[in-house]
Amino acid sequence: MTENSGASAPGETGLPASIEAAWGLRDRPVKGPKPGLSLDRIVAAAVALASSEGVSAVSMGRVAKELGASTMSLYRYVSAKDELYVLMQEAAMGAPEPLRALEAGAGWREALGEWAWAQRRMFRRNLWSLRIPITGPPASPHSVAWWEQGLQALEGTGLTEGEKISVILLVSGFVRNEALVTSDIASTVEEKGISVDEVMARWERTVNRLVDPVRHPALTRLLASGALSEPDPDDYDFEFGLERVLDGIEVLIEKEARS
Repeated sequence: MTENSGASAPGETGLPASIEAAWGLRDRPVKGPKPGLSLDRIVAAAVALASSEGVSAVSMGRVAKELGASTMSLYRYVSAKDELYVLMQEAAMGAPEPLRALEAGAGWREALGEWAWAQRRMFRRNLWSLRIPITGPPASPHSVAWWEQGLQALEGTGLTEGEKISVILLVSGFVRNEALVTSDIASTVEEKGISVDEVMARWERTVNRLVDPVRHPALTRLLASGALSEPDPDDYDFEFGLERVLDGIEVLIEKEARS
């Protein structure tokens, strides 16, 4: 492996040099201005910082400080913070595990459901990654591998390739939104030092004082039913929502089969 600049101009793919390196399309720098500095160490330091203080704490200068290096030395490996974000997400996602449903020859519903649950576990391990803006379709190795796996789950459904992409976006969007709500609640719990149950109890007490049976008849009935106070089984909301999303996809597949 030869020494070269990780922040050089994009290659034929149009991707930044560090992302091409992740694909194995070009060599990574073997050493930097500070001995021991590497792209892997930079990404690991950024991920550790995001995990402990949030994505907003990540900057080229702060990461350099964590590594005991100069900010300019980082630009030899990563040309911009947005590029570093992609590499952080790549590290957080990891490669998807094989879908047992596919290996067992199960149907698309089982496979796609397993894929969704796996994504949820990945996000919950790395809630900070949900704060990184989505700037385009997946282009890093692990993100492409996740899409590939989702598309494979839909093989044999009769859906067009365009419909498959829409299904993947629908399911992954549902998973991401549920994980984002979890992240928001976790932040509130941590900030206020109270449990999720207490957060909901406070909300219910507040709404009870504010709702008007005339203007809010449906909400009044909901509060009177006590449903908000009844504990749900773990993962109930995610499982319920995912099953309804899969129900809708099944209707689409059956419709395509009849046409």
